[in-house]
This record gives sequence, structure tokens and C-alpha cells, in this order.
Amino acid sequence: MLLIRRFEEKAGQLYGMGLIGGFCHLYIGQEAVVVGMQSVLKDGDQVITGYRDHGHMLACGMDPNGVMAELTGRIDGYSKGKGGSMHMFSREKAFFGGHGIVGAQVPLGTGLAFANRYRENGNICLTYFGDGAANQGQVYESFNMAELWQLPVIYIIENNQYAMGTAVKRSSSTVNLSQRGVSFDIPGEQVDGMDVLKVREAGEKAAAHVRGGNGPYILEMMTYRYRGHSMSDPAKYRSREEVDKMRKERDPIDTLKQLLIEKGHADEDALKKIDARVKKIVAESAEFSQESPEPDPQELWTDVLVS
Repeated sequence: MLLIRRFEEKAGQLYGMGLIGGFCHLYIGQEAVVVGMQSVLKDGDQVITGYRDHGHMLACGMDPNGVMAELTGRIDGYSKGKGGSMHMFSREKAFFGGHGIVGAQVPLGTGLAFANRYRENGNICLTYFGDGAANQGQVYESFNMAELWQLPVIYIIENNQYAMGTAVKRSSSTVNLSQRGVSFDIPGEQVDGMDVLKVREAGEKAAAHVRGGNGPYILEMMTYRYRGHSMSDPAKYRSREEVDKMRKERDPIDTLKQLLIEKGHADEDALKKIDARVKKIVAESAEFSQESPEPDPQELWTDVLVS
């Protein structure tokens, strides 16, 4: 979680310096969701998500150097500098994107789950999407097919309270998004997405359900993003007091830090050393991303499907 937090803070700095172009959606505040869920996966399981994807990549074990180099549009990035923030992939780490179209990853994740069932390999797919994407029609087509064919997929709704700049209660007729699968007979539950241990507990339950051949499962993670929707969003649709209250009372990293100290698993000095190591990794990734060459112009003609 700390790696994701420090990485995203550095990405925000590089964006402000003009070293990252295009869209850039930071994951600060939501770290417990992806870390908790990643802890229940096995080798061969897949992950797919939307455009707020840096945290998912790092949780999957992708190299921070390659992720940051992609953000800065360099050849050593995971998509050769051509995908940027929203479009990175790693078959090696079973991470299937990073997708810029709202909700587009949901049928793709359902397709990955179909492949798992067809091959009878015992793998599952974590398909992440946000509260805004939860209102997309293709999501419900996917729900129907997943339940009909009993596909091994966990749908994870990262409800960070605001779809771009619109509060959930203003955009959704029913705000309990975990129940969106009821008409398809898909079980679901709301989870405290600011508590990594509660996320893990819910993830283990959902994974057992899915691996047992019982079809899909929906987890609505109640979380919160501290920054704007993207780097260009001033987030004037919510108050500074609201954000500060979440940071002070519900921060997932601070909460876990206090728990570790109270239970005697670590002390302040040990945790500070971890933070120092993480900051070093992130600083090196920022340096790497600026030293990596820009793609050769000929790269414009590679990885393009033509007829």
C-alpha cells in the first residue's frame, strides 16, 4: 500500500512538471482495495481494470520502473511508451489492462473468466470497475452471461463515492451497488474498502465461492479517492473538510500502521525504514523514466492491426 501511495504521489509531481502528458488518474486513498484482493489470488489468476490502474499494476508485481516509464512515454514502459497512464498490460503478471473506455473492461474480464472455465484451469479473474461504470449497459450483459455460464469471476466495484464529479446518490437510483446482481441471482456484499484486512476477508470468501464452481460474485468496496478524478480535476464538487476528515479518520495506511504497532508486529522505527526503502524505489523509478529514450518514430507502425 505504501509503494502505491508514494508512487502515485511521485507521479503527481512528474505530471505537474510536465513530464507526464495526457490523462493521469491517481489511486491515492484506495490502496487497501487492490492490496487486499491481490492477497487472495493464486498463480494464473488474472486482473483487469479501468483507467485508474497504476495501483493494480504495482499490486500485481509489475516493475515500478516500467510503469513510470510508460507514464512518461518512454520506450522501456510496459506499452513501449505508446499507451500512457490508462493502457498498460503485462501477460507475465496476468494483468490485462488498463482500459480507458468506461466499463469496457467488464465484458473483457468476463471473457477471461470464460476462457478459464473452458480450459478447466481452476483460475479466476478479478474484474475491477468504478461506481460510475456500474451504470453501463455492458456491465449487466456481462452479469447475465457470467451467471448463466457460472463463470469464475469476481466483480469488484470500487465505489469511491464520485463518478468523475457526480456523487453516487445523484447518478444511481439505488446506491447499494453490491445488489446490482440480484436480478441475475449473483450474490454480493458491501465491504469497508479502507480496511485492508476486511478486504482480504471478503476476498477470501468471494474467491472460495467462485473457485467452487458457483459462478460470479460481486464485492462493492466502499472507498475514497483523495485527489480529483484526474490530474485536471480541481474537485470543487466536494469540500476540503470532507477530504480531510477521510484522511484523518479512515486512511488505510495509517489505520494499518496503528494496528501493527498496537499488536506488537512493528514499531515506528521499523515502519520508517520501510517508508525509506519505498521512497528509494520510487525515486529510482522516476529517474529511470526520465533517462529511458523516447520511442523511435517507427514504433507508430507497430502493434497496430491492419487489414
